Amino acid sequence: MRSSGMAGTIFFGLFRQAAMIPYHWQYLPLLMQILVAFGMGAGMVTASWFIGRHRNSVVKLAAYECGIEAVGDARGRFSVRFYMVAMLFILFDVEAVFMMPWAVIYQQLPKLTGSRLFGFWEILVYLGFVAVGLYYIVRKGILNWSLDKADL
Repeated sequence: MRSSGMAGTIFFGLFRQAAMIPYHWQYLPLLMQILVAFGMGAGMVTASWFIGRHRNSVVKLAAYECGIEAVGDARGRFSVRFYMVAMLFILFDVEAVFMMPWAVIYQQLPKLTGSRLFGFWEILVYLGFVAVGLYYIVRKGILNWSLDKADL
């Protein structure tokens, strides 16, 4: 039994009408969600401003650094070695990030690559590059803090 007529026409008519909605209007729910999120954030900050107490005192307005009173100028010069050590830490931290997945999948590497020693030589080359970098760092004296007396 076939249903004639009106119900099918209405359904497919709505389907055609929905398909004709412009593409960028499909982002309207996302835009509304973003606006609600920002509105809630702004509303909470505004409400805390009106509800909270505003009693500024000398102690509240003073600079606070880990319980130690600030002495001297905060814009003093630092040795470049501080930044070099930070960059070296990031470099060797990334090395550990690259080695962890290799260690996890090491047992399956022969099946994946078809070679029994591919994973071993792969990590050996990688560690060789890291060792050359570490050798360069030691030879340049970047980690030797006793040589740098200028800015400390």
